Amino acid sequence: MSSLLSTLVVLSVQALLVVCSPLQVLAVDNVNFSVYVENQTRGRDAMSRRQHRVYQLYSRTSGKHVQVMRRRISAKGDDGDKYAQLVVEADTFGSQVRIRGKETNFYLCMNRRGKLVGKKASNRSADCVFIEMVLENHYTALRSACYTGWYVGFNKRGRPRRGPQTLPNQQDVHFMKRLPPGEQPDLQPFRFTTLSKRKKRVRGTRPTATTAPR
Repeated sequence: MSSLLSTLVVLSVQALLVVCSPLQVLAVDNVNFSVYVENQTRGRDAMSRRQHRVYQLYSRTSGKHVQVMRRRISAKGDDGDKYAQLVVEADTFGSQVRIRGKETNFYLCMNRRGKLVGKKASNRSADCVFIEMVLENHYTALRSACYTGWYVGFNKRGRPRRGPQTLPNQQDVHFMKRLPPGEQPDLQPFRFTTLSKRKKRVRGTRPTATTAPR
């Protein structure tokens, strides 16, 4: 009987420790979970399955699409241009991505001088990794994961801007994701229905009883 009681006491203590452990974590002052997420995002995730997406990046300033033409990068591509179709590979569980030209198989990279260049697919250097950010105006920005504060940007002529000259609030670094032609989802047209006014119901009159003549 005593052994049974001791076993129950041990199990109760273990259950209490399991319940209290997360409470102790939450009770720590100034716990910032965003820092933890950011640290995890910086690291590579070799266990998760990498996700590949194909789309175009429409530049807000040039009005054209980003092109990866081997070592040369520009934002002068028309909609559907073969050099404007990009394969975006998720590099971590967070928002780190690698962008590769579908036609040339070259990666979009940023060297230590802040210049956008294309590198071969066999090159897995860290300067080819970017952090995909969704801004408040719903545009997408690509920040270098290797060089803090440097963004992918283009001027009105579609020429690349150097990383040190870019800021997140500049239109030069704002992009819009677009699917290649022929891959847009087939959206059914929305049909509007008109509601007719309800007619007032006319209450039926009760039949009056008629007295038969005597």
